[in-house]
Amino acid sequence: MSKKCYTFICLLIFCSTGLFAQVPAWGGGADYNDYSFGFHFSYVNSDFKVIKNKDWRTPYLDAGSGRNVTDSLNGISSSGAPGFAVGFIARLRVTDNLELRTTPSLVFADRTIYYQYKTASQNVEKTVNASLVEIPLSVKIKSDRLGDVRAYLLGGLKYSYSITGPKKEDPNISPLDKMVNTQRGYASYEAGIGCDIYFDYFKFSPEIKISNSFHNVLVKADSPYAKPIDQLLLHSLVFTIYFE
Repeated sequence: MSKKCYTFICLLIFCSTGLFAQVPAWGGGADYNDYSFGFHFSYVNSDFKVIKNKDWRTPYLDAGSGRNVTDSLNGISSSGAPGFAVGFIARLRVTDNLELRTTPSLVFADRTIYYQYKTASQNVEKTVNASLVEIPLSVKIKSDRLGDVRAYLLGGLKYSYSITGPKKEDPNISPLDKMVNTQRGYASYEAGIGCDIYFDYFKFSPEIKISNSFHNVLVKADSPYAKPIDQLLLHSLVFTIYFE
């Protein structure tokens, strides 16, 4: 093969490499500005950590009728219930690997508490409905970018406020028909991991995080379902997709 053929093949390989080389996606310029905005959708799974009173097993005595309206309790538990959230994101760049952000959200999530009695026919499930506005403030620590992907860790604080408030109950309602109510506003801490994936015109970020309330969220009441409980601590697992 002649020298001209070798030269032609080398030039062809060089040009092909340059032509097909991957150029990092711009990501809509989200990381090139000191601040940016976007929106998000979340799947929320929430449950309570139930801390019982010392005499939680005691049957509930109805003061009006003067008799026990429940049998003794065998257990109180809570399992995860699904919900969802929508909102927007605002971020402030501190350094290439550090940013502050807030992700105000409108959250719709139910929480369920199960009561198991000595008499199985009395077993009952109480659902705590919640429609919340949540305002978190988080610190996001990002790795260096590898191609069109970078991983991150985040942690921060969040304040949640119910937009519905506790339901008013008929004072003459049967004790067995009473609900469990939670505080209208409370604070939580949260931590999570995720990754930023860059496309030509936007940045896509899947994320998973946990959130736990700092203090008791139970509203104390003289009812068969609130009286056995000392504290309810809210735990949430959240999967979110962000678009910036």
